[in-house]
Amino acid sequence: MKAVRFTRFGGPEVLEIVDLPDPHPGPGEVRISVRAAGINASDWKKRRGLMDEELPQTLGHEAAGIVDELGAGVTDVTVGDRVFGVSGQPTAQSELTVLSHYAPIPAGLDFPAAAALPAAIETATRALDQLGVTDGTTLLINGASGSVGAAAVQLAVVRGAHVIGTASPANHDYLRALGAQPVAYGDGMPDRVRTLAPDGVDLALDVAGSGVLPDLIALTGSPGRVLTIADFPGAQQHRVRFSRGDTGRALHALTEIGDLIDTGRFTLPIIRTFPLTEVAEAHRIGENGGIRGKLVLVIDPY
Repeated sequence: MKAVRFTRFGGPEVLEIVDLPDPHPGPGEVRISVRAAGINASDWKKRRGLMDEELPQTLGHEAAGIVDELGAGVTDVTVGDRVFGVSGQPTAQSELTVLSHYAPIPAGLDFPAAAALPAAIETATRALDQLGVTDGTTLLINGASGSVGAAAVQLAVVRGAHVIGTASPANHDYLRALGAQPVAYGDGMPDRVRTLAPDGVDLALDVAGSGVLPDLIALTGSPGRVLTIADFPGAQQHRVRFSRGDTGRALHALTEIGDLIDTGRFTLPIIRTFPLTEVAEAHRIGENGGIRGKLVLVIDPY
């Protein structure tokens, strides 16, 4: 199979499309012929050597495609079914990948749309679960207009929370459409939040990792009411919870999202697609920042 790989750390130019042995599913897993795979910020962090030290590395943990091989004990899908989900190994950006957790693609979604969902909805759901967001919660989300932030806004609104989201002014109408009250980030942000929530906020989620943890602690009144998915050093310094996949995944989000989409309670992210051969260009665009939505690689059937 063809797959994205790099054998040295560096810029997007180190990415290669190489031939690798076909994977096979273990018990409870399925292999899919990949039609689309999501790209995340962790991909270029890994490529730059900021997360993992081993070489070579392949990339990708979320994909959508067609089941073509079943692991032992799998009875909930059959060969030929359309599914999306999460790979236990970073091999999703390839022609074939094994999904350790999966769900049927919601009716009406194409493969790129389905591939844009797993990482964002799992991360957002995990953070909301760990914070304990429920009906009546006033929640502040720092970095609310990106793919994870926008998912968190919508999923929190579904739970009955009052959501305030920080974003640049250009994204304020977008946040309103998702159900959040927008505020501009930067100097004076805490005062702008207090204007919207004079009684304070109950909980805060940091998606952007922009050095605002002290402000979030001040707004909530306690480090225990703040969680970050993006600022590990800040979390250690300020005794704030840091959420990552190995703290327990919220994979129930995969099976729950279909109903929310079908009933109009969850809006899909804006998607920009690239063929597998243009993965380096997708990295350049994502790494430069300033985009809203999700970057997705499209893989033609082989």
